[in-house]
Amino acid sequence: QVQLVESGGGSVQAGGSLRLSCAASGDSFSSYAQGWFRQAPGKEREFVSAISWYSATTYYRDSVKGRFTISRDNAKNTVFLQMNNLKPEDTAVYYCAGEKTPRWYSASYYFNPARYTYWGQGAQVTVSS
Repeated sequence: QVQLVESGGGSVQAGGSLRLSCAASGDSFSSYAQGWFRQAPGKEREFVSAISWYSATTYYRDSVKGRFTISRDNAKNTVFLQMNNLKPEDTAVYYCAGEKTPRWYSASYYFNPARYTYWGQGAQVTVSS
């Protein structure tokens, strides 16, 4: 059974940094697209970032470009989200997601949470001003 476990959440002041990790088990994630989504209270879950497995192409929502960096270590079945210059509006529960994909996968699929089968339990990120 595939499981994703996030770690690295916490509370920081605006301008600070956090690094989220998502460790996968139950399968080799070398052929999985992996994404990060977040959900703030009273809001819908939204796309944050994703990375393909074939070319390690990365995707970001506009509001985090230049501040967040997604990366993966296939040998460790782990994906990371380095978050710098955090802002109060980044406060949310962050979820990692995984989906086994073919080599050629439409870019638009990465942004859609319905395209991911496997989800972690979430990690709280709180940014105070």
